[in-house]
Amino acid sequence: MLLVIDVGNSNIVLGIYDRERLLRDWRVSTDKAKTTDEYGILVHELFRLAGLGFKDITDIIISSVVPTLTGVLERLSQSYFGFRPYVVGPGIKTGMPIQYDNPKEVGADRIVNAVAGYEKYRTSLIIVDFGTATTFDYVNRKGEYCGGAIAPGLMISIEALFQKASKLPRVEIVKPPSIIAKNTVNSMQAGIFYGYVGLVDEIVSRMKTESKDTPKVIATGGLAALIAPESKCIETIEEYLTLEGLRILYQRNSEH
Repeated sequence: MLLVIDVGNSNIVLGIYDRERLLRDWRVSTDKAKTTDEYGILVHELFRLAGLGFKDITDIIISSVVPTLTGVLERLSQSYFGFRPYVVGPGIKTGMPIQYDNPKEVGADRIVNAVAGYEKYRTSLIIVDFGTATTFDYVNRKGEYCGGAIAPGLMISIEALFQKASKLPRVEIVKPPSIIAKNTVNSMQAGIFYGYVGLVDEIVSRMKTESKDTPKVIATGGLAALIAPESKCIETIEEYLTLEGLRILYQRNSEH
């Protein structure tokens, strides 16, 4: 079985595949202070509760936007599983041309998403990934990664408002009952929620105009289910897009 690991700034998502079937997945908080052994204990407990063991895993592939944790998880693979993992980055075969000024600058998660999206839909795409930052990536009809945009994520936006405005509280990110809110908490929620929906729709609209195309718009990431239903442009949510992309990249790099 294959263990796929996507390391983001806020969460680490793990999945176990038996060939093309996703058997289990977990989402845990990213902790840059954790050691290899601490992550080993965490993975051991997740596996134990699922009735699995380290010996059940035959390969691992990792996508990481947190450089300090990339090494930690590489060492975990070697120490606890007994082999070197595949790591998404320079040198890995993606099967997708990267039309970026410096391809090494593109976040691993953005490439993984693009690969998975194009593999499934085989058409031009805009992929909106709601993570710590929200990324917008355009893939053309030929399956080339053409670039995109990066915006502050919802959590960053709400934390900045709480930290910089002395009298404003920290609030939960939910759809408010009304855009014309009657109290401070709902007012903040209205501004952040509908402001973010507007941000998403405007960026996607401009990307469509600039690309002179009609790409399919898909969303992924932890907060996709919150924003997508209110968006005028997002057509579908792909909850496991990044995990699927890791599985596909593993297949492309493990074939002999």
